Amino acid sequence: MSNASPPPPDASADRVEILISIEEPRWEDRISDIEGLCQRAAHAALVAALTAEPGLLPDGPAEMSLVLADDDTVHELNRTYRGKDKPTNVLSFALHADGEDGSDGDDDFADDEFEDDPDGEDDVEEGEGDDFLSPGPAVPVLLGDVILAFETVEREAGEQNKALADHLTHLVTHGVLHLLGYDHIEDGEAEQMERLETQILSGFGIADPYAGGGHAPDDDDPGDAGTTQATH
Repeated sequence: MSNASPPPPDASADRVEILISIEEPRWEDRISDIEGLCQRAAHAALVAALTAEPGLLPDGPAEMSLVLADDDTVHELNRTYRGKDKPTNVLSFALHADGEDGSDGDDDFADDEFEDDPDGEDDVEEGEGDDFLSPGPAVPVLLGDVILAFETVEREAGEQNKALADHLTHLVTHGVLHLLGYDHIEDGEAEQMERLETQILSGFGIADPYAGGGHAPDDDDPGDAGTTQATH
């Protein structure tokens, strides 16, 4: 894989914390500094998407997770959430893009729900309420989770004569774009998403994965790329 640099940092992308969990040890055995690779790929996808559409994220901090798992884990998720009884290379569980904001649904909570005593005096003694009323750190918006299956990704890389690191970089960028609301169900949406992926990957020196008629990396049934809460 080329050492070419990805796009320059973007302030909005820097607000997103990327949490990486390695559940299958073979990922680390096969790819050196895999956490760094995933961080760079996910951040580049965020930068490209937010440059194209600056309003994708709300104000404040946000976070997303990348889970480097195995076929068994992804198989179970694919069967449960998509009704497909087999593993696939990547699944994206989008939260914010599906209208969730990471909260517990208490958006209508307001300070005036606390009633004063009938005599007009609060129960809180002098000085006790200062810390309670002080605003705490903003709760990050949860963008969602991207889960990858080791055996399937490794097999595909071999079949397509690609470096495993390059294929993983593509799948990470693809999964992150799903979290931000991109999809490939309709032709127009697919063209937009593929164009953005190609742009991101070119920054890493990775060739266009769609050249020669390639389809979306997780479209294991071309022409039947359904989408649910778990976007493949």
